[in-house]
Amino acid sequence: MASPRRRFSQNFLHDAAVIQRMLMTLAAGTDETFLEIGPGRGALTEPLLKAGVALKVIEIDRDLAAALSARHGHNPQLEVIVGDALRYPLAQARPESGRLRVIGNLPYNLSTPLLFHLTDHLDGIEDLHLLLQREVVTRMAADPGSRDYGRLSVMLQYRCQVEALFDVSPGAFYPAPQVTSSFVRLRPHPTPPTEPIDEQCLSQVVARAFGQRRKTLRNALRGLLERADIQAADIDPAIRPEQIDLAGYARLARQLASVQAEPHG
Repeated sequence: MASPRRRFSQNFLHDAAVIQRMLMTLAAGTDETFLEIGPGRGALTEPLLKAGVALKVIEIDRDLAAALSARHGHNPQLEVIVGDALRYPLAQARPESGRLRVIGNLPYNLSTPLLFHLTDHLDGIEDLHLLLQREVVTRMAADPGSRDYGRLSVMLQYRCQVEALFDVSPGAFYPAPQVTSSFVRLRPHPTPPTEPIDEQCLSQVVARAFGQRRKTLRNALRGLLERADIQAADIDPAIRPEQIDLAGYARLARQLASVQAEPHG
């Protein structure tokens, strides 16, 4: 049996009760297609195959991928992909008909970049069920005004409905991590939660605002938007970034798009 490798930040899920609870939450149907990220030793892979789903798994560890192929290579429902999930385009995993569901126990050290990568292109994605560090899930689902509310909250809530489902204790993994994990569901919004905006402008505003969250919005956005621009978005320039909700950031993004579209002579 392959041992965990520190360079891949591996913590293998082994608790049967937790695995069963995750599977009940998924309620996988035989006509569905799943992409599993980081299958490890196959704790979720094997029961998903038994449920009859079409399953693609992407594993960066060649030894683990080889072990999965050796055990299940005869199963036409399984495709094992050796590679880095950060570089894998989700479009390649989408079925010709139906929508793709994503499941994964994400490595703690890559959770934020993976979340942005996975939610960059959500066309054809039904949902994502992810096991993450609880602190990350708390930030994903945070409301305006809380200390956990930040760039991750705004960007993911613009893209998806975020629902924290349940916590998983360190003892459910081998080796046991130092922190508690949480299982979270992301469902892409069927329609945008705000009026249509340029997401690149939203990303610019949010990154700048929360890069200096102790400052007032006016000071945090200096050089990007002027005081009058912020006021034009119906926002008080003197408040702090964590006090602004998603709709407010969407207005700021539209204002930035308008400013950038102005001719400069």
